[in-house]
Amino acid sequence: MQETQSPEVAVIGCGGTLSSLGTSSLDLMDYPEHGSKLSIGELLARIPEVATIASVMAVPFRSVGSTNITPADWFELRATLHRLAREQPQLMGFVIVHGTATLEETAFFLNLTLDIAQTVVLVGAQRPFSAVSSDAPMNLLSALQVAKARQSRGRGVLVVLNDEIHASRDVVKTSTLRLNTFRSAESGALGVIDADGIHFYRRVDRPHAPATDFADMPDAPALPRVDIVYSYAGADETFIEAAIAKGARGIVSAGLAPGIPTGAEKVALEAAVRSGIAVVQCSRAPSGRVAGRRYLLEHGFIPGEDFSPQKARILLALGLARTDRLDQLRAWFKQY
Repeated sequence: MQETQSPEVAVIGCGGTLSSLGTSSLDLMDYPEHGSKLSIGELLARIPEVATIASVMAVPFRSVGSTNITPADWFELRATLHRLAREQPQLMGFVIVHGTATLEETAFFLNLTLDIAQTVVLVGAQRPFSAVSSDAPMNLLSALQVAKARQSRGRGVLVVLNDEIHASRDVVKTSTLRLNTFRSAESGALGVIDADGIHFYRRVDRPHAPATDFADMPDAPALPRVDIVYSYAGADETFIEAAIAKGARGIVSAGLAPGIPTGAEKVALEAAVRSGIAVVQCSRAPSGRVAGRRYLLEHGFIPGEDFSPQKARILLALGLARTDRLDQLRAWFKQY
């Protein structure tokens, strides 16, 4: 897409449903395997309303479903954002077009590690661009509005879908198919995008980009392996021992609500802690805190607070890249 003036927003293409074309206008399920994806330039060219909101520059990055996005891609995406912020200082913000499967994880990683002042917004869609009643065009237009707006600055990395603005720390994908899939269950959305503009209603008090303990990380460190073990009735030590055998330095236990593993898992996790492996206790429940109850603190576990297991994994991996000290790891979970 050609700019007629200095770009105000850089739109980075990672692929996902928003850029997908199905086999027909009624293809809402089979497009990931049988459809195709538009490049970010092609996508922007198909939405002429973009020009009414901002002057944009298209930045190709990936063209995949987000099930194929890895931590290596996170670091490369972070480096791309840092480079563009240096080379294009006039930019007001960035929009990252991303698949919804791992969108919350990419957003939270960037929220912990970016060192730029511009607003960063991740956006996806639940229906492919080619579908009847696709949410793709409006979601992208909304994301551009948020990325460009001055009132969006200083709120950390944001997620925009379905006319809502969410904090990357809090938001979780909750539905496979519904348009209102992204929810911040305990805290609620930060704001909304309506026909008369953007409306913010709250801020996040927890530290976020660019003022975090991880913003000065090198561009491509090798993150320690951290695995998630999901509890269920009758679960034993099998997956805990498998994670350890694969070299995990950390384990996130997605325990039974309110954050308790089975008896057999508990024995294996206690042994893992004694061997020097960091263990974070979370819950498989979709909301609520895992507080620092006596058992966890006495046995060397890290309370997972209100983090989903997938976000706890990111914070633990970043923490272990800095230190093995249990007191510091616990402090970061309470702080962030």
